[in-house]
Amino acid sequence: MNPGKINRITRTSSMVLSLVALFTVLTGFLQPPQSDEGTGAHIFQLSIVALVPMLVLFLATAEWKKPLQTLRLLVGPAIVLMLAFSSLYCLEHYR
Repeated sequence: MNPGKINRITRTSSMVLSLVALFTVLTGFLQPPQSDEGTGAHIFQLSIVALVPMLVLFLATAEWKKPLQTLRLLVGPAIVLMLAFSSLYCLEHYR
């Protein structure tokens, strides 16, 4: 497999894992408050843990001759992750 294809796969995977993390947090708003962690919390944790190697592999296979283009590709997953963590904060502290 060439580095370009690996880079595309890891970029897509990082976006998918970020969206999974966001949607699991958002489903927490639809459920009544629980005394213990549920399945959603574990799915969120696993998606964040799986995201780390995807980002490392993305950065390792990136074409660094165009650094702005490479970093621009990370803006989408970064925004989704910020939304996920801010929603998680609101879910745990204000609900």
